Amino acid sequence: MIFVTGGSGLVGSFLIPALVARGLAVRALYRRQIPVLAGADGVEWVEGDVRDTLLLQVALEGVTHVFHCAGLVSYAPQDEEALLQVNVEGTAAIVDACLHRPGIRLCQVSSVAALGGASEAEGQPADAVQVLDENTKWDLGAEHGAYATSKYLAELEVWRGISEGLQAVMVCPSVILGPADWERSSTRLFRYAWQQHRFYTPGSINVVDVRDVVDMMLRLTLELPVSAERYVLSGGSLPLGEFLSQAAACFGKKPPTVAVPDWAAEGIWRLEHLRAMLTGARPLITKDTARAGRRPVRYHAEKVQQATGLAFRPVPETIGWCCHELRRKL
Repeated sequence: MIFVTGGSGLVGSFLIPALVARGLAVRALYRRQIPVLAGADGVEWVEGDVRDTLLLQVALEGVTHVFHCAGLVSYAPQDEEALLQVNVEGTAAIVDACLHRPGIRLCQVSSVAALGGASEAEGQPADAVQVLDENTKWDLGAEHGAYATSKYLAELEVWRGISEGLQAVMVCPSVILGPADWERSSTRLFRYAWQQHRFYTPGSINVVDVRDVVDMMLRLTLELPVSAERYVLSGGSLPLGEFLSQAAACFGKKPPTVAVPDWAAEGIWRLEHLRAMLTGARPLITKDTARAGRRPVRYHAEKVQQATGLAFRPVPETIGWCCHELRRKL
């Protein structure tokens, strides 16, 4: 029996059908509405909040493996408290519930944001590529966004569980690509290309195919006896402008052509912050999103490939697949 949180999210929506296809019994948590997922027949849905420890203890009866995919991704300043509630308190509740059921194996979906980023070395050029992996240390003295902090603290909850005897692994994906809701997650990047916007920021983006994420989670959790480990999942890096151009080409649309300079992005996020404070509206761009990818980062993901024997799909193949599926849905 497999228990899944976050079934309506990008990872969960691909993970649950993959589990069902293996002939496994699946129980999944939902909040407001049961997700409509192709290939998810026979799933037992449980309504509740991921922070409800008592509900989770009941839901885990008879369960052997837990995939904790639920989480909030936001860079808006007004979501700081919600990030702590969902990502940190939610993970703590999952860990506590698992500890009440000895023998359960847990796989938690973290993020490369939890790595924190390496500190800038003295005398190192500003455009020098940062290379990060599972051994990168969280810099307690550096400035971190609310989302990154929440994912780091969530990982600490899993490490707490491991210290108390829980069998668990964590996966840290970069930006996960998959054909999902236009309005949510990374799929908004494809919507941006579809809408033929002129502007783009000159930074880079690290991405991974959702199918690779699911395959590696299944291998690490169901097939291998590994525990007390975390794994970076990243299929490659490319400039954001190139990503948008590839997506636009797949859609038959015009690519963005005007790079927004750093000084303009700095001014825009400040104006958006002021607008949000005055009107209560959500900012279209925040300090974190304006500065994301400005300094080149590359994530080493050799550890998970060596552990699982699985390789990542080429990024152009993933972009093409996403565009094809999104066009088909439209």
